[in-house]
Amino acid sequence: MTWLAERGTALGDCRQADVDLWRAQHHQHARNALRAFLTWCASGNHIRSIELPKQPINQAQPLGQDQRTRLLGRLLTDEDIPLRTRVAGIIVLLYAQPLTRIVRLTVDDVVCNDDGVLLRLGEPPTPVPAAFAELLQRWISSRDNMNTATNRDSTWLFPGRKAGQPMNPDGLAAIVHQVGVTTAGRAAAIRQHLAETPAPVVADALHYHHKTTTRIASESGSDWSRYAAGDHTRSPTGWTPRRTLDS
Repeated sequence: MTWLAERGTALGDCRQADVDLWRAQHHQHARNALRAFLTWCASGNHIRSIELPKQPINQAQPLGQDQRTRLLGRLLTDEDIPLRTRVAGIIVLLYAQPLTRIVRLTVDDVVCNDDGVLLRLGEPPTPVPAAFAELLQRWISSRDNMNTATNRDSTWLFPGRKAGQPMNPDGLAAIVHQVGVTTAGRAAAIRQHLAETPAPVVADALHYHHKTTTRIASESGSDWSRYAAGDHTRSPTGWTPRRTLDS
């Protein structure tokens, strides 16, 4: 709407050429976000009939686990890589998180208690290995874009340049891609979790839909197919649950 207004064009006068020009000037994430709005406008006759390219279905081939492990090791130890890049990349490779979700994390999602450091992605919060916990805490105390007067109290884990806003996921993607962190790394991470832990537990802890983790587990031949959703009274080996107040 703002883009159209700056061009002196009302929404009802928006033409195919306007849509094509806007798409050419914006990243894929923004184009995806606009698709639903344009579809709604067209269905309600708020704009003229337009055509949108078919949305590609990207199924990234996962990295090999050896590649993922080497990349994690580099991000944990290479002090020449900017700290922001290291922290964001590790969250992708350890916890299979999309960048659109990572930019919505706040410092309050990093929980420090008797269990150590936990990262609240879903429920229960997920344990953070000691080596990464140190990097994460260093990043929180030295985050970028915190020097402007309007941004000093920002709670975003990855603050953006605009006051009160998190970093744009496209910008974060460009940064982590430079060190080799892509959706292939995230695909490898979620498969590794599902090889070790039942799909319902992974879904809850990493904030995935249960159908998604079940499908990926089935595709990758997980042995947890008979694990019942909701049957979580006993944690699988290697999983560290959040302690209750009574424990």
